Parts: sequence; structure tokens; C-alpha cells
Amino acid sequence: MAIAQIATIVFIYIISILSESRSDTNHVYSPCSDSKIQRSDGFTFGIAFSTKNSFYPDNNSSRVQLSPCDKRLSLSNSQIAVFRPKVDQISLLTINTSSFFPDTYGGYMVAFAGRKYAARSLPAFVANGTFTVTSFTLALEFKKGRLQNLFWKRDGCSKCSGDSSFVCLNNQDCAIKTNSCLKRGQGGSVDCSLGIQMAFSGTDKHMSVLNSWYEVKNLRQYSLYGLYSNLKDSLTSQYNKFF
Repeated sequence: MAIAQIATIVFIYIISILSESRSDTNHVYSPCSDSKIQRSDGFTFGIAFSTKNSFYPDNNSSRVQLSPCDKRLSLSNSQIAVFRPKVDQISLLTINTSSFFPDTYGGYMVAFAGRKYAARSLPAFVANGTFTVTSFTLALEFKKGRLQNLFWKRDGCSKCSGDSSFVCLNNQDCAIKTNSCLKRGQGGSVDCSLGIQMAFSGTDKHMSVLNSWYEVKNLRQYSLYGLYSNLKDSLTSQYNKFF
């Protein structure tokens, strides 16, 4: 009976994937290629981890920032994560830091997509040897289906106010002590995986308005990452019951 139930669930999941793929008209899967999107498409973008200055020509932050896709940048000691969320849905992206430590690659990240129409966010601080920021909000702005900007939206420190486990950095980011993180060899017990709430604004290629960013703004008093963590723990405990 259990096998039959699992088979049914898998079958439904496959049908769901096929249904979503048919509604996806964007067949550009590289974050360094240009695309125009409509609602319900997938959209591929990347996040590069490196030092702050490495996102500028000649490591000079006084110059114009370039996209990580630009060959003029030297990103030899960097890591890149690639995501493909569904357009105009609120998504929670996660990066597991149990074996990947952002501070060892420079501690900053830049979100980016496109080549001829390259767009990139400003470098956002993630971690150093002292502090780690684990929760972020990213807004992607489109005009007629073409990506224009990527913005890191700061929530301030109201969510961690009064919590001795956190420190408020620059009055805008809640951070935890890096040596409290798991897998750092110092007895840390906190899961410091990165959680990125992301949403869309602007218009798609049919001039339909993308609304998910405004929905996020209305929900910012809640922690989507906290909800995700609770869900992850619940699913993990249920999974463990099978073995």
C-alpha cells in the first residue's frame, strides 16, 4: 500500500512538472544570456560570491560596476549559484552553507542576468570571519519583459530587535556570529544557510503588470524564511520516519 501511495505521488509530481514546462515560453537557461519574459515563465539568473572590489574593473570600486558575465572582471576566487524561479511568484531561494562558506570567497554577493542587456545588483554583504547575514530580499524589475534592475531590499533590524543571538549591522541587516554557524569547527549549532525572498515588479513582454513585489511588501512583517525553516524541519522529520 505504501509503495502504491508513493508511486501515485511521484506520478502527480511528474504531471505537475510537465504542466509547468508547457506554460514556460522562456527557453533561455543561461544567466549570461538575454531573454524577454511573460508571467508564468521561468527566469534564470545567477548570484556570484566574491570580494566587493572584484565586481569592479581593476578591483577599483570608484569605477562602474560590471556584470559577473563581463570578461573584463577577474573572478578567479568566486562561486556562482544559478536559480530559475517562476515569474511573478514569491519564491524563497536557499543556499546550503554546511560545506560552502561565503566568507572564504570574499563575503559579498551580486545578483545578475543578461549580456547585451546586462543587469546586476549592488554587492551585498553576506559574511566575514565575525558576522554572517542569513536573510535577504531580492526584487527583480522588468520593463516590457526585459530585466532592468535587481535590488536588495533591506528590512532593517526590527525582526531581530531584542534577540541576543543577533547583531544589527549598519542599522539594516540582522547578523549572527559566524563562529555560531554549523560546520565551522568551533562547536557552532546554528544553521546559517542563506534564505533569499525574491519577487518581481514592472511589466512582462505583453505589458501585464508583475505584482509579486507588492505582495512581499505587504508581508514583510512576517518571516518567510522562518516559515520555510519550520516546513523544512517538518518534512525532514517525516522523511526520517521512512528509514
